[in-house]
Amino acid sequence: MAVPYRVTDSPWFWALLFSLMALVGLGLIAPKFDVRQRQIEGRFLGRQQAADERARRAAGLAPVDLAEQARDREDAAPKRIVPLWTLATLAAVAAGGSALMLRRELLEHRHP
Repeated sequence: MAVPYRVTDSPWFWALLFSLMALVGLGLIAPKFDVRQRQIEGRFLGRQQAADERARRAAGLAPVDLAEQARDREDAAPKRIVPLWTLATLAAVAAGGSALMLRRELLEHRHP
């Protein structure tokens, strides 16, 4: 006797469900992510400039005012090093691929 096909038995259904939930989650955290990522990247860039300044001084070069550079960096508002759209694109591609594979699987079970 044939076992009835259930869509929840398909790994493609779960891949589609989780990738869609990832998109929803990314949409919900986007505003907070930008603020937090700006802080993290600002600290990273500050540490990087401080290390560069230490290397300049060790080489005997004239010192640079890091506070002035930090103000210039804040005014320039650089792009994020790690933008959120990359994760959203990955989740959207995963959702699209999972949906296509689930559709293919459903058609195979409907017309054996």
